[in-house]
Amino acid sequence: MSALGRVVRSGVKRRRVQTLVIGLTAMMAVAASVLAGSLLVISGAPFDDAFARQHGAHLSAEFDAAGTSAGRAKATGRAEGVAASAGPFRAVSVTPRVHDGANAWPMTVVGRGDPDGAVDDLKLTAGRWATRPGEIVLNADASLFPTLGLELTFPGLPGTPTVKVVGAARSVTHSADAWVSPAQVTELTPDRPGGYQMLYRFTAADTEAQVSAGRKAVTAGVKAVTGTQSWLTVRASAERDTALYVPFLLAFGVLGLVMSVLIVGNVVAGTVSAGLRRIGVLKAIGFTPAQVVRAYVGQALIPAAVGTALGVLAGHLLAVPVMSETEDVYGTTSLAVVPWVDTAVVGGVLGLVAVTAWASAWRAGRLRTVDALAVGRTARTDRGRWAARLAGRLPVSRPLALGLTRPFARPARALAMGTAVLFGAAAITFTVGMGASLGEVTKARAHDAADVTVAAPLPELGPNGPIASSRPEPDPAAVATAIDAQPATRTHYSTATARATVPGLAGTTAVVAFTGDASWGGYTMVSGNWIAEPGEAVAPTGFLTATGTRIGDTVTLGGLGEAAVTVRIVGEVLDPRDDGMQLFTDAATLSPAHPALTDTTQHIAVKSGTDVVRYVDTLNEDLKPLGVTARPGGADGGSDMVVTLNALSALLTLMLVAVAALGVLNTVVLDTRERVRELGVHKALGMTPRQMIAMVVTSVVVTGLAGGALGVPLGVTLHGWVLPAMGHSAGLDLPDSVLTVYHAAELALLVSGGLLIAVLGALLPASWAARTRTATALRTE
Repeated sequence: MSALGRVVRSGVKRRRVQTLVIGLTAMMAVAASVLAGSLLVISGAPFDDAFARQHGAHLSAEFDAAGTSAGRAKATGRAEGVAASAGPFRAVSVTPRVHDGANAWPMTVVGRGDPDGAVDDLKLTAGRWATRPGEIVLNADASLFPTLGLELTFPGLPGTPTVKVVGAARSVTHSADAWVSPAQVTELTPDRPGGYQMLYRFTAADTEAQVSAGRKAVTAGVKAVTGTQSWLTVRASAERDTALYVPFLLAFGVLGLVMSVLIVGNVVAGTVSAGLRRIGVLKAIGFTPAQVVRAYVGQALIPAAVGTALGVLAGHLLAVPVMSETEDVYGTTSLAVVPWVDTAVVGGVLGLVAVTAWASAWRAGRLRTVDALAVGRTARTDRGRWAARLAGRLPVSRPLALGLTRPFARPARALAMGTAVLFGAAAITFTVGMGASLGEVTKARAHDAADVTVAAPLPELGPNGPIASSRPEPDPAAVATAIDAQPATRTHYSTATARATVPGLAGTTAVVAFTGDASWGGYTMVSGNWIAEPGEAVAPTGFLTATGTRIGDTVTLGGLGEAAVTVRIVGEVLDPRDDGMQLFTDAATLSPAHPALTDTTQHIAVKSGTDVVRYVDTLNEDLKPLGVTARPGGADGGSDMVVTLNALSALLTLMLVAVAALGVLNTVVLDTRERVRELGVHKALGMTPRQMIAMVVTSVVVTGLAGGALGVPLGVTLHGWVLPAMGHSAGLDLPDSVLTVYHAAELALLVSGGLLIAVLGALLPASWAARTRTATALRTE
């Protein structure tokens, strides 16, 4: 081994604290960066690959057949900006009945002669295509499981037509729930006009503005447009689970990288400052300035390389539970961290460490040999005298006064320490705020502030969905009467869920119908108003985005009965369940088309001071004959994703705090070793070990408080940027109740977090200074 290699190896072994600090800092930065970069790269990869292979539709549109002819619909495919089109296909919303079972949910059925085409090339996943009447192909992603040979009947249509499932197919843009032959779709629409479906690919459709421009072009002059769906909405839904993690992981990655630069620079600069005499000896025995600089750079790169390797491993392990949610979708069998992400992150972090270490070690190369040997480890004593005089006037003991003046004696070192504390306090503040915000989202997800809930019985399920049950359905009116009979009941409302089709959207949408005033039920409004009368509805952000509607627009709901139901959207509600694809309205709105809302859940608020457990026991005695049961509390709003986000943020914050504390520890270790003779003098003059610990710990108090005071606003600012970005990734507009979660008392407590980090980092070197023997300290040069 060369002389330079021996110097590097001995420096790494001797400076264990500095080695640990650099390694842990690099590991944290790499782990967060690998995870964030990988999720950013692969979040849309499965969908994008399938979309390219299957020539997915940039826009699907449905035209009312009563107001638009097939020729007029086909002519829209020649509009400006349209690269290719398919259709018109006849489309109808119907509700099938599973053979010998109960009614399934409504579905959009499209008549299509073959699965291939220039737009929306369908991928058969089982069976074959429907080529003649009496056959149907189900969407592989539809709510009704596509069992080959399954018979579906349509009792609401003349002649009660029956079809058999002969295949399953997947549309990358979710253009329909099922497909039949063109002749069969005519049989399904004998007494209703139905609609025409057109599918388009545009020359430019990478942004929402470009898709909107294409939508305007194809629908210009056509008044009978009943619904449209952008491919960007489908794509956002496909990548939503992974994209949600990216903003906060990027925030932690940036924090980690900045801390890496600051701490590596501080460690190397401190090592150079503490090893001036050693540098002089190396130069005296023949080391060139470049070799001295390379020695210190190597001492930083070795632990950084080890930390980087561990960080890559940690990033891969943390990515497993997140990426597993998107596997086996759109034909993707396995997802893994992209190799070039690892290469870019590793190269970037090691490059930053090398450049930072080189800049900090440049002073060692420029030092003259005689100056380095003469100065040695002698500390400058001319700085901070004004602070010492001021501290001497404070009503504190002499050890505390000496500790308070220490940051002013080495301001550059104190600044580096304070910056590490600042980022640690910012991380704590951000994590506390994100936990509170996610708690508000969880409450909004449950949106049930009820004290007691009487849930509807779950349906009996067969292999192909709900089946007919022999037990009688509970009477909602009788349940409501039993609740009203309880003296402790303050108020209550009921909810029932129906499934409806929305023009332009494949699949069905859950429509939640309310009986009674539900404004107290915990529904968090983003904008607009809650339901005030029949005919009004509120919708989550996801529904508004998917349908291209806004407050004040109307939406037509099909599949509820003989007639369609039109509702006017009056408000936007925070509801992340089911990708926000729900609609809330009054039960009276649905009663003309769907009067039998039997799967009713009651939500009860009791009077103040009521024993909820006793209330439930008493109510259940009256409900037992009706076949339902009351239970305390509202609906369960838990979410695995919220748990994962909280766990990841807590883990990354713990790593950042540990790095910050180790940065403080490193700085205090350098300071105490540099002042070892001075500490020996203090002991010789009568300073006790307890006073020595108090002096060393007090030396970081000012720095810790300053770092905390600056770190808390940074954490609040970071929270204000990351949370809306996460909401946007999840397709949510977050109200102020989710974003404004910090309180004055809480912020004051968080400021003390910086002090706690500084004190924790100083305790170990303080105890080392207290244990050092006086004679040993005085002999140290």
